[in-house]
Amino acid sequence: NDNEPIIVIGFENNKDGYSNIKKQAKMVDAAFENLQGKYNFNNFKGLGHSNGGLIYTAFIETYLGSYDVELKKLMTIGTPYNFTETNINNKTEMLADFIKNRENIPTTLAMYSVAGTITYDSDELVPDASVSAGKYIYQGQAAHYTETTVTGADAQHSDLPTNDEVVSLVQERLVDRQNQRNQRN
Repeated sequence: NDNEPIIVIGFENNKDGYSNIKKQAKMVDAAFENLQGKYNFNNFKGLGHSNGGLIYTAFIETYLGSYDVELKKLMTIGTPYNFTETNINNKTEMLADFIKNRENIPTTLAMYSVAGTITYDSDELVPDASVSAGKYIYQGQAAHYTETTVTGADAQHSDLPTNDEVVSLVQERLVDRQNQRNQRN
């Protein structure tokens, strides 16, 4: 039994589209209800890559409030909060809804957003501006919002979860590896 799980959920269907994101957030709610009922944890951490970050955001804003559980930390990697839009003035329906419902985000949450750039403005799939749009959802609502950009050959969208720098960020910020090392010394 883990008293503080990190919950990572993957979907075979990784199609884009707001209706798909909402459908999958509802599926996460059903899975979360089962996990919470079985393991009875009172806090957890989340990690989402690409649409996984959108699904987590929709889950947090729509369903998380019905549970007596604290989401302590969330890390999203290469998440297209404004889909492929590069101009923040052109908000998609999804981004507008996320911003409108941001008050449902826990004010105790530490949120980390990681972007990758190969071409200065994109990870070759998700525009950097779309990842950065996450600040309009989380910044000022969550207790902490930190955005990090990784660059280089392994910063392509699909490579981000295995990028050495991203793996280090996950270990330090989500898994608390640095804190575990300090406690042993």
